[in-house]
This record gives sequence, structure tokens and C-alpha cells, in this order.
Amino acid sequence: MPGGTCARHFCETTPAGIKVKESIPLEKRIILALDVPTVEEAKNIVERFEQKIKFYKVGLQLFLAGWFHIIDWILARNLEVFIDLKFFDVPQTVKLAVEQIRDRGISFATVHGNDEIMKAAVGVKGDLKILAVTVLTSFDEGDLKDLGFKCSVEDLVLSRARRALEIGCDGVISSGLEAPRLRKHLGERFLVVTPGIRPVKNTEDDQKRVVTVKDAFLNGADYIVVGRPIRNAPDPDSLIERMQNDIREALQERRLLP
Repeated sequence: MPGGTCARHFCETTPAGIKVKESIPLEKRIILALDVPTVEEAKNIVERFEQKIKFYKVGLQLFLAGWFHIIDWILARNLEVFIDLKFFDVPQTVKLAVEQIRDRGISFATVHGNDEIMKAAVGVKGDLKILAVTVLTSFDEGDLKDLGFKCSVEDLVLSRARRALEIGCDGVISSGLEAPRLRKHLGERFLVVTPGIRPVKNTEDDQKRVVTVKDAFLNGADYIVVGRPIRNAPDPDSLIERMQNDIREALQERRLLP
């Protein structure tokens, strides 16, 4: 990410975009991250959890290990795929990359970059939903300062989210800590996908800006991305059930469910 400053004044208009759907089933609200080094491990995880979780994230590590084979294999099981490659290159290259994935049945893809990069992705996305990366959840205020930013994480997230939605992105990747401000200023007509979820006390890792499952959805998330806390849980089935109950309660409090 390049250094810079953040916008200090924000208008209150609601951006164009998609309306958050009340009909997203609970088994698709949790996106299980397949952050493992081999296709075999990824398949074992999907087979282990596919009755309870219907949405899976393929990141850079697994994509390099399994290419489109693993994505096609997941989709063939009537599951959804979020490909998290955070495209960040010259606009023409990003355009060509999005064209490679847009007609493969993938639900979400991430773009990380400036306006022209996001425009290139949005211009050819078809039915693929483009999610703009705001600030990585492994970053905190100190990291932004080191990169030359002269603003808070919250200001930077809101500034980037506003630009992404005006350009035509379908949603953003945002920590649950910043989601309330996004909803307050930008409304409900876009997706918020939240990583950095820690449903139970966990060993230290590379995530710094984390929230619980219920707080993520109370704060405005539509989906959460979870990997290690589920995969490493002593009883992952019970944990998933508790997480889904927390999601249901939070959505009811937000009046998105009866």
C-alpha cells in the first residue's frame, strides 16, 4: 500500500450497490478459509465441514498449490468460493486477471489498489462480486505510520470504502472494528466481509484488529472469514453451531431476521 493521507470529511450519501439480502442462509454466513499448503488438506477440510459450512475461501497459498482444479472441485460440490488473491497490478493486468475468473462460478474476488485498478476490475466483472480491500486486519496504527499514512485506521478504511463503492465494487473487506462506521456513513447497500474473527481465546497470530463473531455481525458484517479457530478447535462442530447461533442473534438484533 502506498503512503498518503486520508480524507477528513465524509458525506452522508448512500452509495449505489446491492442491498444486503436477508435470505443469506446461516451456513453461508461463515466463509471457511482454506489456508493450507496442499490440495489434499483442503479437500479433507471441505469434506469434513461441508454439511455445516457452504462457503470456502481459496487464498494465494492454496491457489498456487491447486490452481483452478481445487476451485472447480469445491464448486462441483454445490458450494460457494471466495477467491482471495487481492489483485494489485497495473490496471490492464488486473482487467485480464478478472476476465480469467469471472465466468467460473466464483462468488467473490478481492482487489487491492487505487481507483484505476478497481475500475479495471469492476468494468469486466460480470456476475462476479468484487470486494475492495480496505486495510489488512494484520495492520494497526503503527503499521500505517510506518507506511507514511497520517491518519487513523478508521479514517483510511472509510475513505477507501467510499471510493470503492462509488467506483462500483460490490462490497469491502473490513475489520469488524470499522464496520459500524461504514454502515453509519455508507448505509446497507453493499457487502461487508470481515476477517480477523476470534470466536474463542486463541494463541497469538498475525491478526491485530479482531472481533468476536456476534460483535462482527452486530457491527454490520454480512459474512465472516474464519480459518484456524475452527480448524484447530477441540470440537469444531459445536463451535460452528455456537457461531451460527451468535450470527442469528446478531442479525435478529439488527432486524435482518425475524
